[in-house]
Amino acid sequence: MVDLNPFSAWERFLGLPNESRTKTVGMAFIVAIVCAVAVNGATVILRPIQAQNRAAEQQVRLEALVSSIPGMGDLIAKAGGDALSAVVIDLDTGQAATDVTPETLDAALQAEANWTTLAPEADTANIGSRPNYAQVYILRQDDDVSLAILPIGGAGYNGPIQAMLAVNGDMNTIAGIAIIEQSETPGLGARIEEPGWQADFAGTRVRDDSGTMRFSVARGPAASEYEVDGITGATRTSNAMTQIVRFWMGPNGYGPFIDAVQRGDF
Repeated sequence: MVDLNPFSAWERFLGLPNESRTKTVGMAFIVAIVCAVAVNGATVILRPIQAQNRAAEQQVRLEALVSSIPGMGDLIAKAGGDALSAVVIDLDTGQAATDVTPETLDAALQAEANWTTLAPEADTANIGSRPNYAQVYILRQDDDVSLAILPIGGAGYNGPIQAMLAVNGDMNTIAGIAIIEQSETPGLGARIEEPGWQADFAGTRVRDDSGTMRFSVARGPAASEYEVDGITGATRTSNAMTQIVRFWMGPNGYGPFIDAVQRGDF
């Protein structure tokens, strides 16, 4: 009669000589299985912690950005402290998403259907494809949007650049910017993280009165209300920042949302 007792089989396996090919292959398989289970288990356990850490880091940067904008701290305090709210925007319609929330956004963006492939001539930020949804931060005063903080990003000289752009309620005047990720050349393009350079964005207009996109990072000192100072020796990074801001403030980025706010429909 065949012995089907698993413990007996395990004992027979352990009793094999150490130089046995069967035992060597078997032990390697067991170790691989144990390691795979351990790695997957650690991933499952750590995923919510990592998500919380990313959210906490983003919140810290958000608070730092808001506090750097003159008068915003007082404005938020007068509005009750909870007026700054996170909203997921449908970038195609410019309205709040009806089926995606801040809690479900990450999961939604795992689906390829929730991304739009950009034509080369439209992809000025060099991102390839644009998410159909984005989480923005809105501050209201007397039911009107007084500040919007918009995540933006694109390709820099050495890698991706991610930032948060604060725009006043007119949706045309920049209130501030915070660079949250970059890998530009130290001492050159990496200077986009310097507070002094970021402070130059405050008060810069994006479009002129005719609606024409005018924002740019200058090649030298800013010469108009539509420019911020360039970074010496970092022309490609400066150009990248110009294109990133123009893309996201344009029709393929937050354009529909900007139009909705300006019409008073948001």
